Amino acid sequence: MALSEELLNILACPKCKGDIHLNNKKDGLACEACQVLYPIRDDIPIMLIDEALPLSQ
Repeated sequence: MALSEELLNILACPKCKGDIHLNNKKDGLACEACQVLYPIRDDIPIMLIDEALPLSQ
């Protein structure tokens, strides 16, 4: 089961409160402003700042 569009519309980056989007691999939520990726594990977004991964360029 993938993340619902409704959930994606209400989630925000916990660090800057800005917009996030599903990355191309659909395995994380990216914040371009903070340059981090919040992983998705078992269809649950892990929205913890300490769990965020740097965005690879």
